[in-house]
Amino acid sequence: MDQIAALIEEITAEVRKQWITESHGTPSVKESLLAFLHAVDWTEPWLISLLFSHLVVLIIAIKTRKNNNVQTGIFFTALFCVYMAERLNKWLSHRWTLFARQPYFDHHGVFMSSVWSGPLLLIACIILVNGLLSLSSLIIKWKRAELRHRARMAALKEQKAD
Repeated sequence: MDQIAALIEEITAEVRKQWITESHGTPSVKESLLAFLHAVDWTEPWLISLLFSHLVVLIIAIKTRKNNNVQTGIFFTALFCVYMAERLNKWLSHRWTLFARQPYFDHHGVFMSSVWSGPLLLIACIILVNGLLSLSSLIIKWKRAELRHRARMAALKEQKAD
């Protein structure tokens, strides 16, 4: 057991050492995020519209949390939009001059992933968590009803035996 612990400690020490040497010259996550936020012109009308539409979809998802059909529709629509993000990025990379002041759409799709797919995936995760919570409360109700039914059946069986 001590050999396993020593081996794990040695591996983690090596990973820490490599992490420090590799990340020494590269910017941190915070610096990269701030650079991204400063590079984007957030006053462009199409970007404001996109962020506003994400906000509207989020509000609709929250307001309709009790309606499973609407939630399912929003969930699969959001996932379909994320699925189509690569094609949309490619299409927009050829036509960015029609609506944007800067070429945001690179061939890696970083901008598209963070501004288009990221919020949609967040909304889909919120809907998924809501669905799991609804499902768990439904299972609890079902089990309680089953236990009440079993208790009634046992009481009836006991009455018939008397």
